[in-house]
Amino acid sequence: MRYIEWLFLLVIGVCGTGLANFIGYDVGFMESLPGLAVLVIISMLAVVCTKVIPLKLPIVAYCAIIGLLAACPLSPVRTFVIDAAAKINFTAPFTMVGAYAGLAIGDQLKTFVKQGPKILLVGLLVMTGTFLGSCIWDSLILKLTGAI
Repeated sequence: MRYIEWLFLLVIGVCGTGLANFIGYDVGFMESLPGLAVLVIISMLAVVCTKVIPLKLPIVAYCAIIGLLAACPLSPVRTFVIDAAAKINFTAPFTMVGAYAGLAIGDQLKTFVKQGPKILLVGLLVMTGTFLGSCIWDSLILKLTGAI
């Protein structure tokens, strides 16, 4: 994909995330706009990194690395990045992710149905294992830190 296409899709995601943040969490769109802009900038930098850096990492990995560098104590933009991102409730983007996932499956429905009940079983086991694993890990860390 070209950079303009990525930017266009990210702007659509920003609109949906800002709307979900406003409707679900009463955070004004203009109030969350700096945080959304930070996320778009980090995402676009990650897209550029996948094209320029010969190390073939997924875009999500580059997003995480750039986000960590932008928010680390040595970063000159740390305060702005953290304050701007704090205005966004990060469950709001899940609305958009769910919509995108539904659209992605929509045009591949025949392939999905061919998998039969196996895919449902695998999906159920993966989601259950992820949930239980997260619960066990969180409980362990909270007990080790003395929070519970």
